[in-house]
Amino acid sequence: MKKKQDLRKRKKISIFIICVSMLIILYSLINIFIWLWDNYKIRQEINQIGNDNIITKPSDIEMLDSEKRIEEGQLLYSDPYWKIINSNYLQVDFTNLKENNSEVVAWINVAGTEVNYPVVQHSDNEYYLNHSLNRSQNGAGWVFLDYRNQMEKLDQNTIIYAHARKNGIMFGSLKNVLSSAWYENENNYVIKMSNEFEDQLWQIFSVYRIPTTTDYLQNNFLSDESTLEFLNKIKERSIFDFHTTITVNNKVLTLSTCHNSNERIVVHAKLIRSKKRI
Repeated sequence: MKKKQDLRKRKKISIFIICVSMLIILYSLINIFIWLWDNYKIRQEINQIGNDNIITKPSDIEMLDSEKRIEEGQLLYSDPYWKIINSNYLQVDFTNLKENNSEVVAWINVAGTEVNYPVVQHSDNEYYLNHSLNRSQNGAGWVFLDYRNQMEKLDQNTIIYAHARKNGIMFGSLKNVLSSAWYENENNYVIKMSNEFEDQLWQIFSVYRIPTTTDYLQNNFLSDESTLEFLNKIKERSIFDFHTTITVNNKVLTLSTCHNSNERIVVHAKLIRSKKRI
């Protein structure tokens, strides 16, 4: 009798384990489907932006003769700054973008990555974690500006966030900056950003991976001393020396994304040139 009871008990336990396993598998399959569907929908939006020819060709700007030196017919620069400052601006027509989403505030392009997207801004830093450019629910989210910042009058630190999707979309390719192939190439040191007020060139001076913290996300500072302390901190964290000077008078752009559940990838750049839009 006892053996039969034990057998029934073991069968019940086995059935329970099988049911739980099936539920776990089903839950995982649903999550995989949602992840793939979100990526599919995001890719559609990205492709639609390109098909609409929102991005215009970069405009040529004059080389700064007073900021270069020529030796034996070769253009030489004492600092990457002198090369980057002569990059072409990125120009964007925001008309269609803002008709589709009035919260579009800029377009950002990071050299050496796939980051080339409109930037949006909501009244908080939560909305675009799970909404796409067309404001539909989507776990991939979108690239968004910190709600405290503004584009017309830049804060001392302008902060942009996005998810690091494993398929490379949004800030998924920002991990490139941690590779020596990326940071040993001076052509990658520029971030181009365009908004309704001006076109901008930013020079990267720090890249790093760090355990989750918010100490690099302050947008303004009360004194030059606190500003300098902040700048020294974020510059010293860099995994590579970009040979770039940074002062309290520089405007900073910060890009932040998840590397994993416990770490962030961070990029800092300084504004080196801007051109007012007509």
